[in-house]
Amino acid sequence: MNSLIKNAVLYLRVSTEEQVENFSLGTQEEICTREAQFKGYQVTKIFKEEGRSAKTIVGRKILIEMLEYCRKNKSEVGAVVIYKTDRLSRQIFDYLIIHKKLTDLGIKLISATEPTDESAMGKFLGNFFAQIAQFDNDIRSERAKNGMYARFKIGLWGAGKPPLGYLTFGGMIIKDPKKFDLVQKTWEIVATGTKSIAEVALVMEKMGIKLAKSAMHRTFRNKFYMGVLYSPTYQEEVQGQHPAMVSKDLFNRVQDILDGRCKSKVDLARRDILHIDFPLRRFTKCSKCGSGFTGSWSKGRGGRYAYYYCRKEGGRYFHYVSRKTLHTSFTKLLKRIIPIDECNKIFMLLLEKEHKKRCSQLYNKKTRKVMQLKKLQDMRNSLVQNHLLGIYSNEVFKMQSEMIEKNIKSIELASDDKLLAKYNLKLATDYVEKRSKDFIFTYDTADLSQKRSLLGLLFPAGFVWDYPNSKLTYIQLTPFFAVERS
Repeated sequence: MNSLIKNAVLYLRVSTEEQVENFSLGTQEEICTREAQFKGYQVTKIFKEEGRSAKTIVGRKILIEMLEYCRKNKSEVGAVVIYKTDRLSRQIFDYLIIHKKLTDLGIKLISATEPTDESAMGKFLGNFFAQIAQFDNDIRSERAKNGMYARFKIGLWGAGKPPLGYLTFGGMIIKDPKKFDLVQKTWEIVATGTKSIAEVALVMEKMGIKLAKSAMHRTFRNKFYMGVLYSPTYQEEVQGQHPAMVSKDLFNRVQDILDGRCKSKVDLARRDILHIDFPLRRFTKCSKCGSGFTGSWSKGRGGRYAYYYCRKEGGRYFHYVSRKTLHTSFTKLLKRIIPIDECNKIFMLLLEKEHKKRCSQLYNKKTRKVMQLKKLQDMRNSLVQNHLLGIYSNEVFKMQSEMIEKNIKSIELASDDKLLAKYNLKLATDYVEKRSKDFIFTYDTADLSQKRSLLGLLFPAGFVWDYPNSKLTYIQLTPFFAVERS
């Protein structure tokens, strides 16, 4: 090491967060220049690196330039002066490599604020301060990771931009007033199964939202939209604090469609069959041609009239019957349908089995809530301990503590005891027994979908409208039921 060379270069660095502290480049330059002059060096070049972290040397362009300058001008540079050891690196391994490179070039490394030199004690102190810098860096990193994990566990979004339709405000995820409702509509469109992802992308583009095809798939696979946070880092998912855009049922339907398991075409055909004014359409067959009846309203001199009719190719009407006539005939038939004794027994056994299943689900749900409550209480205790150790700041502690308390109260209020009390097996069996003995009442009080289900249960093959006798006959009756004699 050439002690005769009295030229020195300064390396100054400040990270973004340090610019508000007493590490400004101006302060460092003043102190480093004074130290160089005190030790008899003349500063010939200054390297300034602004807004760069010392966690790694990757991306630190000015540091690389400084080392390259020293390599090319080793005969003219006697020392590199830094403000502190951690200005070079906060990683002990990187610090040792840089120090060795300078030493091999015959250049001293001088810290302006630390007692380091080329003596055995000076080298030890240099390594010690580098180790302290890494320790401080590791503590900060650990605090940040713990803070991020704690936020995740209580359902808070971490760093980064939230999914489409949401915004970040004050550390919380809120609805994007311009896009939330629009994105929600696209979920409903996908759930119909009538449009491909490419077609949905065109619909969104008309709404003013442009997404690539790959981004479209990621969007409609993201559980975030049903209120769930998933972390690939922790391999966990938790209930989020953000407002859900879609229900669990809607989310699962969309997944089925994307997986190719959805029978959307069949569902669309069923929706075409269902009509509140004509519950027997398609279910009733024509005795002449065998085709299923459809139904519609027609206009006459006296007003509007409802008819069931069959239609062959060409669009002409061949056979028809008024809705009133067909429904009256159906009512007469339905009055005669009764369940056999074995049917009532099976109904009651199935009802008892379903009752036990539902009660078991409620008990399991209650048990899960107790476990969730204990988990939140443990998190609260851990939060307090970490706060006392200085890992969490007062602000972070307050925010996370409030969230945990809110979740605890919501779980304590959401008790399933009242719901369990409503699961009265005696009331349920009485209700089913009454309904099974009076199908007219059951049919008349049901909605359209329930009517169709009841028809399918009793008459799986449907009916035939008999010409010229003008009466309704059933093709096949389910074995659990019988027809009383007139």
